[in-house]
Amino acid sequence: MSKKSNFSTKRLVKLAAVAALYVALTYALGFMSYGNIQFRVAEALMLLCFYKKDYGIALTVGCFIANIFSPMALMDMFFGTAATLLAVLLIFVSPNLFVASLAPVVTNAAIVGLELTYAFKTPFWLNAAEVALGEFVCVSVVGVIAFKLLEKNASFMKLITA
Repeated sequence: MSKKSNFSTKRLVKLAAVAALYVALTYALGFMSYGNIQFRVAEALMLLCFYKKDYGIALTVGCFIANIFSPMALMDMFFGTAATLLAVLLIFVSPNLFVASLAPVVTNAAIVGLELTYAFKTPFWLNAAEVALGEFVCVSVVGVIAFKLLEKNASFMKLITA
């Protein structure tokens, strides 16, 4: 008797769709997705990890692919993806959605802030503050409001957690 696989086609499709959505949103809104003042709307998807850990894989891969299109591709592919992975791990242990939303704010401010300081020789605290502002707006404001509204939709919750 064989063990039932924990990795189904349905699960793979969901993860691929989330990764693709992250890439598509970032690329389509590229004018505001990269640089020191960035409003990467796709970052709101990071909150999916609060509901189901699987999405961490999809969002890390999506971030890596999206950063291929960055003006600072090689550095962003490494540092931006590292910031995303660290944020995912912090979201996993967050006690509530708002605290979870702060993980990408903090990790991107620190890691991408350092990256921008190295690349442009600009002050770290300025870079960190600018990145944090964009992350806060996209994840902690827009993302939290959107997910709090979506939590009331049983079909949506079943879709993302099933």
